[in-house]
Amino acid sequence: MIEMDEMKGRGKRGLLRVVFGRTMFFLLFIALQLAFFFWIYVWLDNKYQAWGYGSFALISAILTIHILNEKQNASFKMAWLIPVLLFPVFGTLFYVFVQLQMETKIFAKRIAEVQKRTDHFLEQDTAVYERLSRRSRRNANLSLYMKKSGGYPTWDRTNFKYFPLGDEFYTDVLQELQKARRYIFVEYFIISKGILWDSILKILEQKAKEGVEVRILYDGMNSFSNLPHDYPKELEAKGIRCRIFNPIRPAISTSQNNRDHRKILVIDGHTAYTGGVNLADEYINAEQRFGYWKDAALRIEGDAAWSFTVMFLNFWNAFRPSETDYSAFRPQHSAHPVQDGIVQPYADSPLDEEPVAETVYLNLLARAEQYVYIYTPYLAVGEEMLDALEAAPHRCNYDGLTPVPAVDGRYCFAPVTHKVTLGEIVDLLEQFHAQPATLVVPEIPAGSFAKKLYSTYLSYLPKERIAFPLKVNADERGSFTELLKTENCGQFSVNISKPGITKGQHWHNTKWEFFIVVSGHGLIQERKVGCDEVMEFEVWGNKPTAVQMLPGCTHNIINLSDTENLVTLMWANEPFDPAKPDTFFLKV
Repeated sequence: MIEMDEMKGRGKRGLLRVVFGRTMFFLLFIALQLAFFFWIYVWLDNKYQAWGYGSFALISAILTIHILNEKQNASFKMAWLIPVLLFPVFGTLFYVFVQLQMETKIFAKRIAEVQKRTDHFLEQDTAVYERLSRRSRRNANLSLYMKKSGGYPTWDRTNFKYFPLGDEFYTDVLQELQKARRYIFVEYFIISKGILWDSILKILEQKAKEGVEVRILYDGMNSFSNLPHDYPKELEAKGIRCRIFNPIRPAISTSQNNRDHRKILVIDGHTAYTGGVNLADEYINAEQRFGYWKDAALRIEGDAAWSFTVMFLNFWNAFRPSETDYSAFRPQHSAHPVQDGIVQPYADSPLDEEPVAETVYLNLLARAEQYVYIYTPYLAVGEEMLDALEAAPHRCNYDGLTPVPAVDGRYCFAPVTHKVTLGEIVDLLEQFHAQPATLVVPEIPAGSFAKKLYSTYLSYLPKERIAFPLKVNADERGSFTELLKTENCGQFSVNISKPGITKGQHWHNTKWEFFIVVSGHGLIQERKVGCDEVMEFEVWGNKPTAVQMLPGCTHNIINLSDTENLVTLMWANEPFDPAKPDTFFLKV
């Protein structure tokens, strides 16, 4: 009951903060801006409807051509084409509004300039790259792409530890923070006051007093929901430097969507943490928001931690440039155990035109041979990613116009292609359709087009065509039923003989058969034409035995039971042809 009252009290306090705090001001100001833009839109539409709509229609047509010629994927283009074509006025204005936003472009330019000035701090060790090349040329090519496009090199002499839960990350990071001697860099999407952050902040405050440089960079969304708007001043008073990435402002702007979603914690340049764990209590299950929370984290120790140091410093200096020489932050020692592995941390950004992360994932999917495990709370699959998930592409090089399969090939190709005419496809489909009447199974060699088409055809059969009756030829002796026929591989039949009945008493010139008794007790007899010796084979349904009916041998089958039918499965090497029966009467 106490916990329930406490929750109600917190809920009321939270509601009051929303109503009377900056959140309500923010929403009210945004609403006023939207109302103003709507009024302008209605005014223009009423006053200049005649020529205004036509002008916007012309502009939308020009924009359509422009969008189609942009270097973007089809999904991005379609997302713009639909509103621009369906709503020429609104869609055009919205597109122009988004494209004319300068804040994002300015910040992108700042990031690019900082990275260009600091590229030399992330030079690739040629010995590490050559070692990777000897192991896997394909991995080396991917690594080279990531270095050239993303700017981050490959490292060895790196140890790492995986934390499947934020609970385990929390315990480990508190221990490592205590070891800091020079600096601690913290960059997180979410920071929220509670057990986790208060424990970390206590250590950070103590380390700052000891002379350790502590810097904190967090996303501006926190100032809107988790932290006081003047929280940087509070941290500065504790000796901790703090900056906010893109604070939320009560203004309609596309730059509001630019968020720092990274999770980076660096200690002295030799130890770094990253992953999905934010610095909030729900991530260590100290607070239950949506049930049991599971997020993973990773600790990197050794040379590769330097990449995270540079990542942080580049973002830090993109706002208020203060330093371009990162030499002072180089780790002074690396006493960590060496693992026989190669690590390449990297960062990606939507502000440039290179989809580094997507390319890496597509490459990994293309190389998958047995399975792919995806563990993520955010699954927004684009067209290219969906294609890669459905079927990993085959790789090849080219000898002229001929594809040459190669694991590390530069091109994708279809390893198996079939060339058939429309008439051939129609003929096959007609055979498939007629199969219940003719009982003829078409030629379906392994890997053939006919086999694949037949499988596709069968997968679309309606329920009423899945089962079909067979013609039973019955008399006083029993019955004989043809099951399936093939064009070149014979036919299957089933023979039922009543108790005491003998069937057969004939021979074939070129045809041969297999008799397999599947129920009952019988005797199969064979005698070579012109000889007196009779070969006898006693057979039972509970001990299936295939007995060959040889060409040039007259044969029969006798039901030895007085009460039970004899059921025999028969295969002949060629379908029965009434015009050429190849069957000659002769008793055994």
